[in-house]
Amino acid sequence: NPYAGLVNHLRAAWLSGKTRPMEYRIAQLEALGRFLDEKKQDILEATALDMGKPSFEAYFTEILLCKNELNNTLNNLSHWMKDEHVDKNLVTQLDSAFIRKDPYGVVLIIAPWNYPIHLFLVPLIGAIAAGNCVVVKPSETAKSTERLVAEMLSCYLDNDCFAVVTAGVQETTRLLENKFDYIFFTGISSVGRIIMTAAAKHLTPVTLELGGKNPCYVSDTCDVQNVARRVAWGRFFNAGQTCIAPDYVLCSVEMQEKLMPALREAITEFFGSNPQESPDFGRIVGDKQFRRIRALLCSGRVAIGGQTDEKERYVAPTVLADVLPSDPAMQEEIFGPILPIVVVANMDEAIDFINARPQPLVVYAFSCDSKVVTQVLERTSSGGFCGNDTLMHVTLTSLPFGGIGNSGLGKYHSKFTFDTFTHHRACLHRNMGLEALNSLRYPPYSQQKLGLLTATFEIKRKGMCTLL
Repeated sequence: NPYAGLVNHLRAAWLSGKTRPMEYRIAQLEALGRFLDEKKQDILEATALDMGKPSFEAYFTEILLCKNELNNTLNNLSHWMKDEHVDKNLVTQLDSAFIRKDPYGVVLIIAPWNYPIHLFLVPLIGAIAAGNCVVVKPSETAKSTERLVAEMLSCYLDNDCFAVVTAGVQETTRLLENKFDYIFFTGISSVGRIIMTAAAKHLTPVTLELGGKNPCYVSDTCDVQNVARRVAWGRFFNAGQTCIAPDYVLCSVEMQEKLMPALREAITEFFGSNPQESPDFGRIVGDKQFRRIRALLCSGRVAIGGQTDEKERYVAPTVLADVLPSDPAMQEEIFGPILPIVVVANMDEAIDFINARPQPLVVYAFSCDSKVVTQVLERTSSGGFCGNDTLMHVTLTSLPFGGIGNSGLGKYHSKFTFDTFTHHRACLHRNMGLEALNSLRYPPYSQQKLGLLTATFEIKRKGMCTLL
């Protein structure tokens, strides 16, 4: 296997204990901070070359949010690493019971192309913080960013413990033949199944950050202009190539009629009368992706936008009206700047529509009535939820990010990333003396011993008081 030597080299470094001291982890994390600071312009240029990403969007997602993750981790790492002492029963009162935060070992991070720095760096921060050695495989689709990561990251991190592998599909398949102690994958669900199958051969635990069709319910009681601006921003950010973008809108016929002019106004406000000329609107990452997205324009009727330019890989910010559940745009995650609107009679029908489909990565709900937002939250299931806005829930390091069911497995961000890459080891350190206390559990058994054992080990339910 072409990668066996690399994996074995990292495993030897991990077994040496090199990555375990807190000082080492902090030094490597601080080196990542220098990478973001010193290569800021290179990152902005690479993402612009790959997908025409506006520098504002690139700085916000690829640099600022990454630095927030990094600084929050550095601020809290000493606390996260500490043994967590737990409750004890009567028999173990004089002993030490705790959870030790152990690294898994050599872990693999496979990143996608849509946020090519953020989506490898955020899991990498947690993997380093947890004390692991790491192999990173950036996406080969974002070629300029892949080259930047491959050439520059090794200048900042310890090459005995951290490595970047550039690989296509065939090479990644060979990479996955090696035994890793944890695999973290971000991408589409079909590839997620392949990753999980490969991991199963070694009984390797996985985190799968996948996608899905994120519904956005808009009730009849809302501020239409605010909804239009927030939905348009979330849908067309990064030219729609965002796994948590609102994938389609569910609303009544009346709300669809009100939303159309408001969405048109918001798109014009954001990107001008000709978004193709706007410096603030990106491009589709590749020809294959462009053709797939363009084919979805036959769904419903094009109410706003619809223009395309294959040479530039440009798809205009587009809104599709009167889309049917059977239309092509509703059969797959759009992952582009197209927003279908599906008409429903009311909130109950919208919730039934959502629940009849695989659990999405996020559910969005808009309403001036907080009870409506709460109803959508309580009666649906998704990886995350955001009421009266889009995308903003991922900016909080205090919230876990991850999917459920078809949209993923596991969670991360900040402490949740540290926990993901940490084995929580159950530990009990007993006193060597006081052997008389143990006699209850030793043969020969008796009813008297069982009674005493029950008295010392039993956990009783706390009493409940009912106020009349």
